[in-house]
This record gives sequence, structure tokens and C-alpha cells, in this order.
Amino acid sequence: MTEHVVIEKDEGILTLTLARPDKKNALTNAMYGKLADAIEAAETDADARVIVIRGQGDMFTAGNDVGEFAVIAAGGARGEQHVHRFLRALVACSRPLVAAVQGRAVGIGTTMLLHCDLVVLADNALLSTPFVSLALVPEAASSLLLPLRIGHARAYEMFAFGETVSAKDALHWGLANRVVPLEQVGDVAADLAAKLARQPVGALATTKRLMRKADMLAAQIAAESECFAERLKTAEAREAFTAFAERRPPDFMKLAS
Repeated sequence: MTEHVVIEKDEGILTLTLARPDKKNALTNAMYGKLADAIEAAETDADARVIVIRGQGDMFTAGNDVGEFAVIAAGGARGEQHVHRFLRALVACSRPLVAAVQGRAVGIGTTMLLHCDLVVLADNALLSTPFVSLALVPEAASSLLLPLRIGHARAYEMFAFGETVSAKDALHWGLANRVVPLEQVGDVAADLAAKLARQPVGALATTKRLMRKADMLAAQIAAESECFAERLKTAEAREAFTAFAERRPPDFMKLAS
């Protein structure tokens, strides 16, 4: 294990496992860096024909480590923010991406699924995008991809309220390929990945490129990232993170509009 990401490769399948279950697999800057490194390296690795992303424990991921958000909001972050590399790697990835999701998938835990080619949800999966509740904005080009996938009305409600979407609804809305019993989610994802690994890699890569406009997605991510950085500096964000640390509901009504 390195920086809470387990990297395994077998029979053409590169498996990336979020391995911080004691912290609900919340993603740190170091974890983003390891994920980005692995996805970037797969582009030139003939033995990495398919990439599987999964999480240890009872949930996929709680999203970005909120403590790190709070540090950035307070002006204390230093060095490269690897989340940007991770997002760029998702956009540029020519390999099929398969996600195996159990329990909660919060924030980027949901938005990264929009970049995956096959998504397998356990029947207990709950997807949510609570960016606005943290006084932030969507990322990972989700402000573009989510409305395209599920329609403006559903996407806006997911963003504005941050409420959870069940596995059943996620499948119905087109956010997933399969919903399976919890104990089967890993095996089903692995079986799909093995099936993809037997397909012609060049044809898969070209098909994926034709289906996605990488330049447009990269531009949307850049625009979102700029707004995200600005939002982290606001009084709303300070109130959101202070409330989180104090384990109380935020009070945005007291702030000037």
C-alpha cells in the first residue's frame, strides 16, 4: 500500500483500490497523486488494458478530505494540488474505466463515475454531489456531464441539495450499468473488466475517443476549477467548514448576499 491507494495488475487489468477505510476513503492530495500517476502510466503500459477503481470497506469514498479543503480555505495549502492531475488523467484516459461502488459515493466519488465506461453499483450504493452545501461548485466537468446524462432538472436538484440518489434510481437515470447485491459488486466489476481486456484495445480506445470530446471536458474542468478556487476563499466556505468542524449545521442566512 502506498499513500492509501493499493495498485494491483493481473491479466491486463489494473485495479486501483482506495484504501483508507478508517476515514471513509476520503481522498487526500497524496491519494490523488498516486491515482493520477497510475492512470497516466497505464497509457504506455501494454499490460494495463483496463482500469478498475474500487474502495475498501463499507463505502466507495466520502469524497475529498474536508480537512484539506479547510486548510486551503484558510490559505494554508502549499505545493501542487494533485486533484487537477487526477481529473486531467480521467479525461485523457484511453483505457476502459470500470468502477465498483458500494455504500456512499460522495462528491468526486460520484462525479468520477461520469468518466467511467462501466459502473457497477452495489444495491446499497448512495450517490451524492453536495458541493453547494459546502459553498462550492461542481467539478470533474460534472456541471456539463451530469445534465447531459440525466437532464437539467435532476442534475440541478442533485447539485443544489446534495441529497443522496439510490442505486435503483441511479440505474434508471443512466448513471450505472448494473446494480447487484453487495457481496457481488467486486466480482461483477472484475468479470466485466476481464471481458473488456479480451477486446481489441485499439478499437476500444478509438471508440472511447469518438464518444467523448476531451478538449471540451478539459475546458469545462478548467472553468470549474477556477470557480472552485474562488469559492474556497469566500465567507460562505469558511462558514461551511467551520460548521463541519464544530459538527453543527452551517448558517448561511447570517451572511450578506
